[in-house]
Amino acid sequence: MPETTAPIRPTSIKDLQELVGTTLGPTEWHDVTQERINAFADLTGDHQWIHVDPERAAQSEFGSTIAHGLYSLSIGPRFMEDLMAFDGFAHSLNYGYEKVRFPAPLPMGSRVRMHATIQSVDDVGGGSAHIITTQLFEREGSDKPVCVAQSVGRFTEYPAKA
Repeated sequence: MPETTAPIRPTSIKDLQELVGTTLGPTEWHDVTQERINAFADLTGDHQWIHVDPERAAQSEFGSTIAHGLYSLSIGPRFMEDLMAFDGFAHSLNYGYEKVRFPAPLPMGSRVRMHATIQSVDDVGGGSAHIITTQLFEREGSDKPVCVAQSVGRFTEYPAKA
């Protein structure tokens, strides 16, 4: 599959359809700090010890705290903005996810980045399309991804000018 550097700037459903099979990225590295993990825990209310108790987590099989799986998934939209400019559309919305997996942990002190492969673009009428993108989040120095997700976006073209 072809790979591109970011950001690409599609402005129509046809432009998106021509990108099927294209891999975007990777993004720049994102530093996973304890402060960021704690802020995510505070935001979500998920204060499980493996995320927020460095002393206890140091004794675990991971040797440190690990980021929440949803931490990785939650930075996906930010990473997508680095890979694709959405300003060519009237709307570009997160429509959901078809499948999400967290195959490996993301330890504190790691760096993570994302590649995205455009899997399909389906015209749903009214100038809108669903775009399914496989997002692969990789941790620096690891062969196993920390998250793989099939994201569904809805893109709506600007109305044609009369």
